[in-house]
Amino acid sequence: METLSNLECFVRAAEAASFSEAARRLGLTPAAVSRNVAMLEKNLGARLFQRSTRRLHLTEAGERLLAGIGSNLDGLQAALADVSTEQQRPTGILKVSLAPNFGIGYVLPQLPAFLERYPGIRPEWHLENRQVDLIGEGYDAAIGGGFHLNPGVVARALAPAHLVAVAAPSWLAGRAVPSHPSELADADAIGMRFLQSGRLRDWTMRNGAGEEAGLEMRPLAVLSDPQAVCAAAVMGVGVAVLAMSDVLEAVRQGALVRLLPEWYVDAGMISLYYPSRTQLPAKTRAFVDFVVAAFEREGLARKLSAMPR
Repeated sequence: METLSNLECFVRAAEAASFSEAARRLGLTPAAVSRNVAMLEKNLGARLFQRSTRRLHLTEAGERLLAGIGSNLDGLQAALADVSTEQQRPTGILKVSLAPNFGIGYVLPQLPAFLERYPGIRPEWHLENRQVDLIGEGYDAAIGGGFHLNPGVVARALAPAHLVAVAAPSWLAGRAVPSHPSELADADAIGMRFLQSGRLRDWTMRNGAGEEAGLEMRPLAVLSDPQAVCAAAVMGVGVAVLAMSDVLEAVRQGALVRLLPEWYVDAGMISLYYPSRTQLPAKTRAFVDFVVAAFEREGLARKLSAMPR
């Protein structure tokens, strides 16, 4: 395992061309990364990096080693983690932070099957619209979008965070159906305010052809919770811009209509965040693998994509 740790430090340092950046990604100190690489060089009897004050450069031996490892490192780590997990019975409190709408709609339905498979785990799931400090606040994992990756935190993408413009059929009655974001400039809108900064959200939309257009609307009302915005839109208050995960059911049921079906906002990814993948507790590894498998099995990444099909 010592050699595996040394190899991981070597690969991450080669990818980042920096011991400091590799240390940030691994949740280690730069000195520890440098020491692990030096130990690997000693064991191999070959110099792997040319070091300078600004940047690391691979030697010929380093390039050969990196090419030989290829993508095998992640697979080897996963295999070792799986074997290790099998030797442990996942138990304990599993503290997870979930965006409320997404958590209730897409993660909570997995709870019965998760409890049946892992009776020794007691989920403690916090539904909250904020970015938590996983390590500082003692969370085992979090699911949401747009998290800043602090040192030692890994992000596993689950689905795209695409937002779309929607309105109720009652609001659309008697109005021309828009075909371009600019046609919503005078539309009554339900604004969304950032909880952390207090700023109103504004959006840039794009389409399948790669065109972009700013979406500027007149806020008739401003709310700070996406569930409340969705409810107001269903009431016919005005146009809302919400994540596909927030409006999918309402659109399916006909309570909302997606406007501009060729256009959407790309807000990144909805991801599963957890502390560094090395030496994960069995309960966390069980949760990560279970959620990833569930999303793949149910095709949620495809369902939550707003890209034109």
